[in-house]
Amino acid sequence: MKRRNFIQTTTAAGILTGVAGFPLLSSFTAAKPKKKITILHTNDVHSHIEPFPASHAKYPNLGGVSRRFTLIDKIRKENPNTLLLDAGDIFQGTPFFNFYGGEIEFKLMSKLKYDAATLGNHDFDNGIEGLLKQLPNAEFSFVNSNYNFKNTALNGKIKNYQVFKKEGIKIGVFGLGIELEGLVSKKNYKETEYLNPVEIAQETVKTLKENEKCDLVICLSHLGYHYDSAKIDDLKLASQTKNIDLIIGGHTHTFLPKPTITKNAEDKNVLVNQVGWAGINLGRIDFYFDEENNISAEGATILV
Repeated sequence: MKRRNFIQTTTAAGILTGVAGFPLLSSFTAAKPKKKITILHTNDVHSHIEPFPASHAKYPNLGGVSRRFTLIDKIRKENPNTLLLDAGDIFQGTPFFNFYGGEIEFKLMSKLKYDAATLGNHDFDNGIEGLLKQLPNAEFSFVNSNYNFKNTALNGKIKNYQVFKKEGIKIGVFGLGIELEGLVSKKNYKETEYLNPVEIAQETVKTLKENEKCDLVICLSHLGYHYDSAKIDDLKLASQTKNIDLIIGGHTHTFLPKPTITKNAEDKNVLVNQVGWAGINLGRIDFYFDEENNISAEGATILV
């Protein structure tokens, strides 16, 4: 990967916004991109199956799984080389979770053909046993690299990472979770061990790049977008690591109108995105690879 030109877009219509040092895609006239990989993503859906009511003060008539399905289906028809990912906190927030314990959420995500998701702190709200009970309803992988489940019932059930291959492009996806102590009752996460996310990320990325030979590396993070304290967030993670191309975030319910372009430990560009909560938005990042595997990208937040 010789060059990474990340381009921001602000609407689903694909209006390009030039960023200093990052030419618009329309300027690539000499060598047109050969391959296109589309990444769709959600975070912190919190069991919001139905749209908000029309009378809702803040989000009237927004969201809903059926509408998201329609959008995703349309995009997949435009580009079959599409991955659908989630950055955690699938559970908790509506009576659907209170009554069915996550069964409906996982079954609907399976219908939408999610490819992978990571775990948020609220996904432990029914305990490890409650999460384990619902895993057979998830026809997609859960990835997390910095929770050690060795001494729990989830041992062997959560993948360290997963590699996808789309039109010859290898895409490595791994997950990072926030520290559960203080957020989740100990009886719910039991002997789950929290590992340093920066150290684990760098180890995992090295494996994805050197052993798996991935062309694109994506982190599903439930660390949070930004904190004023020293607590590790997505922006700090980006700055302290290398070879991550995209961080899809969650936890802080941050509504970003477009992906943030920030710098990694080698002063190279990283995209960081998060699309709020409750399924109100669907994130979209399109990566373009030319014949030499140079990479450019554009991003959009799509209102559901």
